[in-house]
Amino acid sequence: MGISVNTMQLGTYPVDKVDFERVRDSLVAFGLTPNQSKVFFYIGKIGAKTASDIAKAVNIPRSETYHLLTALQNKGIVEASFQHPIQFTALTIKKAVNLLISTETERLNKLKKLVPDLEEIWEKIPGSTSTEEEEGEEKFKVLQGGNQVNSKIFDMILNAKKECRILGSEKDFTKFYHANFLDALEEQKIDYKLLTPISKKSKTIFEGIDKSKMKKLCSSIKENLCFLIKDDDEVLFFIKNEGNNKEMRAIWTNSETIIYSKALLFNNLWSKTDFDEDDV
Repeated sequence: MGISVNTMQLGTYPVDKVDFERVRDSLVAFGLTPNQSKVFFYIGKIGAKTASDIAKAVNIPRSETYHLLTALQNKGIVEASFQHPIQFTALTIKKAVNLLISTETERLNKLKKLVPDLEEIWEKIPGSTSTEEEEGEEKFKVLQGGNQVNSKIFDMILNAKKECRILGSEKDFTKFYHANFLDALEEQKIDYKLLTPISKKSKTIFEGIDKSKMKKLCSSIKENLCFLIKDDDEVLFFIKNEGNNKEMRAIWTNSETIIYSKALLFNNLWSKTDFDEDDV
């Protein structure tokens, strides 16, 4: 019997592609690389395996697999045995995620403590005086990797004074949910609108969301379209491709022309769409 098109193989272990991608994307949001997530997923589901077995199963060169396993050990979510050959095991997903969150929280707390000293030293060093951006000056920033992209999205949400409008695929909103963007929107007590394909599969993501603030995106809209507009003065849009590069990438800008074009598209789709209670 052949393998379903919706199923992938990790060694001899069959796994649903969508489930794997959702777990992988969530782990990436917690700071792992796509390949680290793949390795963790495999040994987390299969159990203790040697580096050689892991490399073959996940189809990653053995030399890179050793580096990935070392990185996962350094994060504390993968352990190695004393036997020969060495076998590697993963923590439970709950313990692994809690440890990753704890480590990141500790790192951020240490960075916060450095800010006063850094500012004081910076001001002592002679140089040109920094000035605020000139009013009306248009800027672009290319954001590479989950940390940069997520930090900018949080910054936009937390600094919004009136509203945020977000358009994205079901997969995009799954990432937003796990990154706590939806909670941040609620806590800011600003107006917001969400446009996305809504299905029974993703209904838990939108529990607690005011239904007047969301509408179902037409299924004919391509999945690679995703952007966030803040107060009509900033926009962040994702750059997606179908290649092997799965790293998150986006562009942020305050360009009036680009903001206007994205807002025009969003408002046009919003006005033509109705919310259906049966979708959630």
